[in-house]
Amino acid sequence: MNQMRFDAVLLARDAEGLFWMARYLERVENLARLIDVTQSFESPGFETDAWFGLIRINADEKNFKARGFSPDATHVKRFYLLDRGNPTSVPGNLEDARTNARTLRPLMSTEMWRQINVFHRFVGRITPEDLEGDALSRLCTKLKDGVQAHTGITEGTLYRDQGWYFYELGRLIERADQTTRMLDIKYTALLPQGREEKRVAELTQWNAILRAAAGYHAFKRRTRASFSSEDVVHFLLRDPSSPRSALLCVRRAESHLDDLRRIYGLSAAGEAIELAEYLRELLLEMPIGHILAAGLHEYLDIVQIHIQKLAAAIGRAFFRDWQPAEPAPVGGQSQSQTQGPAEAVA
Repeated sequence: MNQMRFDAVLLARDAEGLFWMARYLERVENLARLIDVTQSFESPGFETDAWFGLIRINADEKNFKARGFSPDATHVKRFYLLDRGNPTSVPGNLEDARTNARTLRPLMSTEMWRQINVFHRFVGRITPEDLEGDALSRLCTKLKDGVQAHTGITEGTLYRDQGWYFYELGRLIERADQTTRMLDIKYTALLPQGREEKRVAELTQWNAILRAAAGYHAFKRRTRASFSSEDVVHFLLRDPSSPRSALLCVRRAESHLDDLRRIYGLSAAGEAIELAEYLRELLLEMPIGHILAAGLHEYLDIVQIHIQKLAAAIGRAFFRDWQPAEPAPVGGQSQSQTQGPAEAVA
């Protein structure tokens, strides 16, 4: 029988900092994956459409235009890899992650703190020359490696108390959000119009979607050679073993919330647990073929709204006056961190 644990009190600001540090770093890796895949699979004559798809995935159209950029490959790459004033860029997300890490220094291992500082300095040295040709692919690999190094060090050194659960919740919710957003925009953009278009999509762009979700090799291991769009959508939404599938992320988030309530006596987790249960059922209740026939975009809108609701429920229960800056657009990243007085997680 599990006994209730009475570890040192975790401050709400520290729970929130761990949650958001994980989300910001996950966004860095996701951006690197999307940029790398976009360059690898862009079609001649359609480069602008391919690169502006990144802006659409992050619901950054207004921000992109307001900062004076044009919808072409060069400006999209600079917006996400060089623009420190853009909060959704790689430098912006990593700066926010490091800011959280600084406040969390007493809870982190020396190895975690050292690695995030080294990674921060590396990102600060990115130049325009790093965004061209093969150099861009090498840069994306280093960005992915940097986040994965952080994840591995955290897995090996972060103490398994309440703080670890909030870190994991942030990472899992961000992964589920990123997977559904990427699938929504890319699927809509690549929806085949005829037999030849369908053949090309299945051979190239579906592979790009799987690579962006870090699932290409696992998908090829478990799926027949002649796969369909239904197979890809099922893998990304429902595969029980893929680390970035929406279902796996939601199930683990539900389990962590239940542990916080059961092991640590945090009864405020109840609303979030109910939302996680509903989201799990939403991901499983309808055959994929029916979802595609009725409209994948409309279905993913609903899933993304409930992922945002789950994050908001965690924020209301445990953080400091959780208030998204504005009503969150579907597929957007308007949920952000708040500032307020320190108090214990109750």
